[in-house]
Amino acid sequence: MHLRLNLCLYSDCVHGVIAPRGRRWRQMLAYSQPSFLLYRKSMSAENTNPIELPDFDLIANLFVEEGVQVVSPAELHGLFCGQLAAGARSKPDVLLRNACELMDITALKSEAGKVGILGLYQCALGQLQSADMSFQLLLPDDETELSQRVQMLGSWCTGFLSGFGLQGAHSNSSMTKETRETLQDLGQIAQIESDIEDTEENEADMMEVQEYVRMACLMLFTECNTPPEDNTTPDPAPTVH
Repeated sequence: MHLRLNLCLYSDCVHGVIAPRGRRWRQMLAYSQPSFLLYRKSMSAENTNPIELPDFDLIANLFVEEGVQVVSPAELHGLFCGQLAAGARSKPDVLLRNACELMDITALKSEAGKVGILGLYQCALGQLQSADMSFQLLLPDDETELSQRVQMLGSWCTGFLSGFGLQGAHSNSSMTKETRETLQDLGQIAQIESDIEDTEENEADMMEVQEYVRMACLMLFTECNTPPEDNTTPDPAPTVH
């Protein structure tokens, strides 16, 4: 089965190659232009050190140790990114409670599990805020079978939409047309069929759709989060009693 046959996103043909909604994909590419990067810089955290995403298998092993069977690491990362993109910031206790609800467990049994989940959240936030646009999706590595990576990409989008909707801060009337259409695109990718052949053509399509999802998340995060104010006013001198 051919990957692109399962995506309604593929509606335009550019230079003989079918691409995800050509017009909106070109809008995504505009987000790498200098004006956008300058705006991203105003949102970024002070720490400029590269933020490395945890290995997919590391989080998967953590899930096994905690007895998690109903969701994947990709879906949990997508949930965090969806909440962050919608403007939510969770305290550790609330974050762990929401994660446990998604994973269908009452609580995390080990301290390592708590540290791992909180670390994944902080990594997602740091990458989304980074001015260098180094944000990445938590997916299996390229050595994994294509069908499994496609399935995990769909799971990531499912988690993202759940997280974005869980915040409840945005309605159809408050979002731009481009934002609504981008969310619809992610909804279609969430339903992608994973029973596909491992061919070079499908591999190329997978990379293109994955990059579209990555840029869509960055776009939604930028549109729904306000950069911190540049407060350059010095603090008042302490009063001496």
